[in-house]
Amino acid sequence: MTQKRDSATSDAGDDASPGPAKLSGFSLGQRLGMLVLNTTAFVLAAGVLCITALPWSRLPWRLLAGAAALYGLPPVLARLILAVSPIRQGVIRQGSADFFKWWGVFNLQVLFCRLPMLEELVRIVPGAYSAWLRLWGARVGRLTYWAAGTSILDRSFVAIGDDVIFGAGVRINPHVMRRNADGAVELLLADVTIGDRAIVGGYSLLTTGTTIAPDETTRAFLQSPPFSHWRGGRRVADERGPS
Repeated sequence: MTQKRDSATSDAGDDASPGPAKLSGFSLGQRLGMLVLNTTAFVLAAGVLCITALPWSRLPWRLLAGAAALYGLPPVLARLILAVSPIRQGVIRQGSADFFKWWGVFNLQVLFCRLPMLEELVRIVPGAYSAWLRLWGARVGRLTYWAAGTSILDRSFVAIGDDVIFGAGVRINPHVMRRNADGAVELLLADVTIGDRAIVGGYSLLTTGTTIAPDETTRAFLQSPPFSHWRGGRRVADERGPS
């Protein structure tokens, strides 16, 4: 995460684990709850290892069951959480119910952030990655091209049109953290939306609420601040977003 007001420089490593300063606004119970949720990636990895290593069945069946648990269980749990209690997008107060729902869903994705090769393996099969993102709740159109190194956090909060092309190393981050005018830390969470036939330049970073118009082609290394709208090769909307 990043705590700068209008920064677009957060990355997967920063987002995966908050530091002590970022926990300062939480009660002891809330801190303990966050620490428990932080174990999600470890528990998932350990469970998959047990499924594949323990001799409960023949090896091919164990490998198949392990892959099903690894790629199927996290998105299904995320969809259940969001279906039972949807997360309100926009400005989310630290320590609120929406914050903890988001934190739980985010931690279901951390293992794939830590081990990006797991997603690269899915992208080898045409159409498989888009289908997997839809399982998370993402809206993904037909014939999306995912170049190597594409990284998506908050997979449930992306909306991608038809015939979209992603350059190598594009990062999509639908959440950032900032300090408001009172100095309190708050979460900004909103869909990243990419229109039909858009081309996203390689190694770009698209943050909270970014919208790219249909048929737009963005430059390589584009840094898109929160709530930016891109059309005609330039940013056409106020980056500050909701207050």
